[in-house]
Amino acid sequence: NSTWNLSGKVLNISLRSITASISDITQKGYEKKRSKLLQAYLPHTPGNTHTILYQKYSEGCPVSSEHVIGLRCNLYVHSEAVQAALERHSERKMAVLLPSKRQSLIGQTSMDTYTPPDSSSGSDAEGSLGRAGGVSMDSWISRALHGSPSTSSSSSSHSNSSANAARLAETNMHSYGNSLTAPPDITSYMADPAPISVQRPQVAMITRPPPKYGNAELMETGDGVPVSSRVSAKIQQLVNTLKRPKRRPLREFFVEDFEELLEVQQPDPSLPRPEGAESTPIQGEELDRLKNCPASLEAALLRWGAIAPKAPCLTTTHSNTKQPYTLTYGKLWSKSLKLAYNLLHKLGSKQEPIIHPGDRVALVYPNNDPAAFMVAFYGCLLAEVVPVPIEVPLTKKDAGSQQIGFLLNSCGVAVALTSDACHKGLPKSASGDVMQFKGWPKLLWVLTDSKHLSKPPREWFPLIKDANNDTAYIEYKTCKDGSVLGITVRRMAMLTHCQTLTHTCGYREAETMVNVLDFKKGIGLWHSVHTSVLNMLHVVSVPYALMKVNPLSWIQKVCQYKAKVACVKSRDLHWALMAYKDQSDTTMSSLRMLLIADGSNPWSISSCDAFLNVFQSVGLRSEVICPCAGSPEALTVAVRRPQEGSSKPSGRGVLSMTNLSHGVIRVDTEEKLSVLTLQDVDTAMPGAMVCVVKLEGVPQLCKTDEIGEICVSSVASGTSYYGLSGMSKNTFEVCPVACDGGFVSDCVFVRSGLLGFVGPGGMIFISGTLEGLMQVGGRKHNADDIIATALAVEPMKFIYRGRTVVFSVNVLYDERIVLVAEQRPDSTEEESYQWMSRVLQAIDGIHQVGVYCLALVPANTLPKTPLGGIHLSETKQLFLEGALHPCSILMCPHSCITNLPKPRQKQPEVGPASVMVGNLVAGKRMAQASGRDLSHMEENEQFLFLSEVLQWRAQTTPDHILYTLINSRGAIGSSLTCLQLHKRAEKIATLLYERGQLRDGDHVALVYPPGLDLIAAFYGCLYAGCIPITVRPPHPQNISTTLPTVKMILEVSRSVCVMTTQAILKLLKSRDASVAVDFKSWPPILETDDLPKRRCPLLYKPCDPDTLAYLDFSVSTTGMLAGVKMSHNATSALCRSVKLQCEFYPSREVAVCLDPYCGLGFVLWCLCSVYAGQQSVLISPMDLEVNPALWLQSVSQFKVRDTFCSYSVMELCTRSLSSLTDSLKGRGMDLTRVRSCVVVAEERPRVALTQSFCKLFKDVGLHPRAVSTAFGCRVNLAVCLQGTSGPDPTTVYVDMRALRHDRVRLVERGSPHGLPLMESGKILPGVRIIIANPETKGPIGDSHLGEIWVHSPQNASGYFTVFGEENVRSDHFGARLSFGDTQTVWARTGYLGFLRRTDLTDASGERHDDLYVVGALDEVMELRGMKYHPIDIETSIIRAHRNITECAVFTWTNLLVVVVELDGSEQEALDLVPMVTNVVLEEHYLIVGVVVVVDTGVIPINSRGEKQRMHLRDGFLADQLDPIYVAYNM
Repeated sequence: NSTWNLSGKVLNISLRSITASISDITQKGYEKKRSKLLQAYLPHTPGNTHTILYQKYSEGCPVSSEHVIGLRCNLYVHSEAVQAALERHSERKMAVLLPSKRQSLIGQTSMDTYTPPDSSSGSDAEGSLGRAGGVSMDSWISRALHGSPSTSSSSSSHSNSSANAARLAETNMHSYGNSLTAPPDITSYMADPAPISVQRPQVAMITRPPPKYGNAELMETGDGVPVSSRVSAKIQQLVNTLKRPKRRPLREFFVEDFEELLEVQQPDPSLPRPEGAESTPIQGEELDRLKNCPASLEAALLRWGAIAPKAPCLTTTHSNTKQPYTLTYGKLWSKSLKLAYNLLHKLGSKQEPIIHPGDRVALVYPNNDPAAFMVAFYGCLLAEVVPVPIEVPLTKKDAGSQQIGFLLNSCGVAVALTSDACHKGLPKSASGDVMQFKGWPKLLWVLTDSKHLSKPPREWFPLIKDANNDTAYIEYKTCKDGSVLGITVRRMAMLTHCQTLTHTCGYREAETMVNVLDFKKGIGLWHSVHTSVLNMLHVVSVPYALMKVNPLSWIQKVCQYKAKVACVKSRDLHWALMAYKDQSDTTMSSLRMLLIADGSNPWSISSCDAFLNVFQSVGLRSEVICPCAGSPEALTVAVRRPQEGSSKPSGRGVLSMTNLSHGVIRVDTEEKLSVLTLQDVDTAMPGAMVCVVKLEGVPQLCKTDEIGEICVSSVASGTSYYGLSGMSKNTFEVCPVACDGGFVSDCVFVRSGLLGFVGPGGMIFISGTLEGLMQVGGRKHNADDIIATALAVEPMKFIYRGRTVVFSVNVLYDERIVLVAEQRPDSTEEESYQWMSRVLQAIDGIHQVGVYCLALVPANTLPKTPLGGIHLSETKQLFLEGALHPCSILMCPHSCITNLPKPRQKQPEVGPASVMVGNLVAGKRMAQASGRDLSHMEENEQFLFLSEVLQWRAQTTPDHILYTLINSRGAIGSSLTCLQLHKRAEKIATLLYERGQLRDGDHVALVYPPGLDLIAAFYGCLYAGCIPITVRPPHPQNISTTLPTVKMILEVSRSVCVMTTQAILKLLKSRDASVAVDFKSWPPILETDDLPKRRCPLLYKPCDPDTLAYLDFSVSTTGMLAGVKMSHNATSALCRSVKLQCEFYPSREVAVCLDPYCGLGFVLWCLCSVYAGQQSVLISPMDLEVNPALWLQSVSQFKVRDTFCSYSVMELCTRSLSSLTDSLKGRGMDLTRVRSCVVVAEERPRVALTQSFCKLFKDVGLHPRAVSTAFGCRVNLAVCLQGTSGPDPTTVYVDMRALRHDRVRLVERGSPHGLPLMESGKILPGVRIIIANPETKGPIGDSHLGEIWVHSPQNASGYFTVFGEENVRSDHFGARLSFGDTQTVWARTGYLGFLRRTDLTDASGERHDDLYVVGALDEVMELRGMKYHPIDIETSIIRAHRNITECAVFTWTNLLVVVVELDGSEQEALDLVPMVTNVVLEEHYLIVGVVVVVDTGVIPINSRGEKQRMHLRDGFLADQLDPIYVAYNM
């Protein structure tokens, strides 16, 4: 039942298990024992027994078994500190929102195996005990344990992850109502829109039936719209959570300006500062020359090989039943000699040997074969070759393998030494050779087993030199960023280091040492390979594989060999404690030194104490435990000396963690929550000098109460980073300076990478490492400390083998903490989130720092180091690449990001007081422009009505083909001449008169697929005097969603009759359609497949050109269904303007691939050919789904010069034909004749898509200059169109940050925040444009952002609505400027844009004005006082991860909601959450509130290729998206 923390930080012992460990005591005795143990942690109990026990222990007094148990609980107060921190947080009751997961994702976490946590607060006996103690222990414990930010009221709740979120919101509201007063308003920068309830038509793209949620409750959302949805309940709860007051906010130091000047942060006078005197370097004792010490390690090996050849040098144990293998000193000498001879004389030829003295060779040996490694190492020393020990590459994708390859390349390694067994296990290529690993040089693999080597001749003997300054070996080190450096150690340094270790550790000849550490590097190499040979020690090596199987194996070896020394890590102590079951044969009295290799980790102290408490009874003495601190650069920095028989207490310091984060040392009391207990690692090594320097800037000595980097000056240290002279100088040649600027010493120092200070008596204390340091918000935190706190929160229940890693990532000008842990396979979703929320609270309470992201991954999935730890840099890289694949994730940007830019103040606009001189306002040109005049009239332009034009064409050019429809196979499906169209229109007019009984002015809905029937029906309505409304037919595969939209348009347009085809009529009568809309509710339906034989006797002629010609209905991107009234006058003016711009005339052919139901698409499909006479080749966009090349093939086949398409068509072609351009070219596709390819849109031009399209089809002759865009809107269907005679379309780059403040600032291409904007075509003839302020309605200067206003004869007359609410939006069609030209009536487009005068000239010789459309005014999101366009945020998000195919953003209750479509497995869904959050923060300075991951195709897109964001919002809030995952960022 005992659970020990891996980091050695926490020991959580179940109270029941304590009794079991002593004896079977009575209930009364049990209660008494429990009271005594808990007394130390009660908030108000005086007279703490803990301090007495601690004094007894530190004085070296014998401790009774009862006191041992007290120590077992009491020494590890950090777990209690964590619980107290959680209790403090519980008063706030911050509820963490469980994410919504699809069932297939939840299934992986085995919900069925969920068992409630074993809570000890339930039994009656324990309750009575708590009351007897005077303080209610149960209530205190349950507050500490259960007062956590979780979705359930206590951890024993059995609700699963789909608990009713509305109930959670209610709980949340109660907790805020009672405990908070006037929470700060997080919405202060948001303009609150008026709540408008709009009935929106459904869009055809959501094909999934909405799931039914029985447990959803009706609740009022922030916008005042009642929504029956658990999603909106969660969002409301999230908003409430975010409203609670945070910690005192940091000063906002980032002021968003164009130059990005950072505000100089004023120093806070209240922050702790070092106040001590300047520290001084400490000198270690003098290094005594050892008696009869060999002059080098090779000389030592020669000596022992000669005088004690049978003496054991190394015993290797195995995890299987194989007998241990012992290498004697005689064997080590002979084998090393043999290898040295072979390296120098048997590789290559006599004339050209491959290896020369001084060359570097790689040593590749597994962790279970120290004997072969030792032979290879000493063989290299004898041959004067430089060994570079590295890890065995097991696969092609080993963690960090590529970086090891870079090290080998930089060292010039061409030969790798390995054993036969290891060579067999290396991955091989097809030819049987060792595979070429990524980044590695080509290596010659040499087997060092004796059977593969030649015996050296008797006369050959290596030259045994005294230790000199030649390089002895290169040890590799992995940095924080994953790069690998090689540290060179000279022979003199190696020998001196061995001598200092011998002196310090008191090594004697023939002692036995048990080694668990990695023998290839660090402390394991220094003690078990180097110093052991100098002193003829017997090393018993325990490999990691055996430790995994039997954690007690090293203790058993100590007992078996009566070892004097053991080299271990605190992890080995911890796992031995876990496995220890009071084995009777265990004795540790032989140990005189237990070397703790990771003594530099401050949390190793708790493992040491726990281990001592348990094993004191079997002979382990307190003075035996010797923590050690070392680094690859400085070698051993300090090690506590074993003091036989000494009762000298170890030095300990209890320091305030808050002060440590500011780099200041302040002694605290253990009763405080945030304290760190450090143990000393003794004083400086013999012959060394140690000082502490500041972390940043000049290496100046720290003050005595200041944390700094430990620097060492000694012969026994590394020399340089191999091949990196610059870095080496900064690390290995440091000259510390005093505060007066003078050098401290003539010696140079080496930076150790260890953080700490020198305490009283010259004792060195290590508080962490430079590699683990994270600077967040100006304070420094150590990763080990954060890990220790996280593992204090019930680690064994959730974390698999304690595998946790902490690192920082840079987001928005500061480091952010990320915690990743492996989750036990049996833990449930809800348990995991409860644990994560408690970890967040514990870290917040103890370290006063927020965790940006907390991720749990499945067990055994994080990249490992060779000895089984987590590979930090690889894990960080996976996180940054979005390839971590977590099973649970919690992002907390709201609490962590405290440096968002301040919202800018609005600048005063041009006002009426400005002096107007010509076109100048306040020194700037007025932003206005116009197309050319419509003065010249042609022959057909004498007609005021389109119906008259068609009749005229039928008389003058009856056989001229106006329309050609292409079928899906690319052949001509049908065509219409002028006369054929005229006759069909007459027959349709007759049908309307006779069967429809319609009168002049009646509204008729035309429900046709794209084709010629639609055109004929339209002109038939004009002939009959009826008002046509073109309506998209319902989609057969999605009739339940699309049919109600058709019905809504009919009702809103007041259509008295429907005209359609027989096929669609059949569809309307089908059973599926009747479920959606009752067939009896439709107005009379006329099918036009069989028309009357006789023609209409009298055609209708309108009397007034300003009367209504047709209604144009469409759904805007904001989900508004709006119909505009187009008069005969406006229709003719529009057709004439397009004709002039595009130079249409009867001999011209034009290809149109557009939806023919609204806007410019309808005008080009139905009207322009009749007006201008050109032949239109019509391609239905629906047919492109079957044959994506249809449009471009038709353009090529008919040799068309002008073509029109939509963005959805362009995107389909780009996506579907990207790999087929060669085959299309082979089939004869040729687009060289295309003069203009115009994209018809009501949005900002999509630059990236048009560029991709041009690049892709450049191979088949498409010229990039041919592609351009048009712009139209509801008030004017065609404002701009590229045409044929104007200058080429231009692209400018604007500063995206300036746009947020309604300003336009042009930047160069490639600028950091540059946004490409493409000109939206040339202004049409007869059209005047002005840019106005949408709020003040005043004109705006050139290159300023404002609303585009249009004055033109082709403007629509107004909106058409059922209830006659034209006055609500009459401002859109009858706006006037507030000053300046106040007489002209303008139409407001509802789009933001700007005009820019260029140096180009148009056909008339005038300077050309470019119009740039930025976005729809209705879609602008105002967040934190700044204006954002959804498309900008979406563009950033799509770039964030390769699996995001599409995304959409919208706001809800002032939260930014991001919906992303995942193209990948559902297991990768959670990878997208941090990627999306990061990119929006980095590029837009916004915090994402909710991330929704959905399947591809869920985001609704209209026929023009525009996202329907408001539909998506409605679908999300109504729980109709069936999301894979919904993450609520805290």
